[in-house]
Amino acid sequence: MTGADALVIGLTGGIGSGKSSAAAIFAKFGAAVVDADAIAHELTAPAGLAIPAIRESFGDALIAPDGALDRAAMRRLVFADATAKARLEAILHPMIRAETERRCAAGLAAGAPYAMLVVPLLVESKTYRARVARVAVVDCSEETQVARVVARNGLTSEEVRRIMATQASRAERLAAADDVIDNDGDMTSLLAQVGALHRSYLECSGKTRTDG
Repeated sequence: MTGADALVIGLTGGIGSGKSSAAAIFAKFGAAVVDADAIAHELTAPAGLAIPAIRESFGDALIAPDGALDRAAMRRLVFADATAKARLEAILHPMIRAETERRCAAGLAAGAPYAMLVVPLLVESKTYRARVARVAVVDCSEETQVARVVARNGLTSEEVRRIMATQASRAERLAAADDVIDNDGDMTSLLAQVGALHRSYLECSGKTRTDG
């Protein structure tokens, strides 16, 4: 799904970096934003398409009373059983890939100048890079990440740092980036940077409109 007629940009960043804020601005500019994490939640929600396979593989103990994946129980299982994560990913990843491709294609077919594929673990996955023309990384200091997540989710700084330790490092993300969005500043700065990248992506896509 790359090329002048079907430009797909990968957007990533660590927890608390501000991916969602950047993605929302790209969407306002007219990009077809497709969020892999949101799709994963849809697949594991009550009546989600992945629930039957999860139930078959892991049993009813991993299904919450409302019919969704019991995320807390799955986290405990993954911690205790090294094979559980691979089993879950074997179910979810093909479904997520198929649905992200479908939504990117649908957005482009509907007239979006390019698709923005938001993948929190894009650098870690190793497979998404081949699916996108460019990688845009939303970057900020680790201190900013911690402060944002503590304020947003009510976690302790130690808990946030443990999550960060399971993700690619800031240096690894920056090394994988074609474009970097510095989100240590305010919303005005973020808007200006996203706007500049949007104009660049319009040129890459072969679109000449600048009304975004």
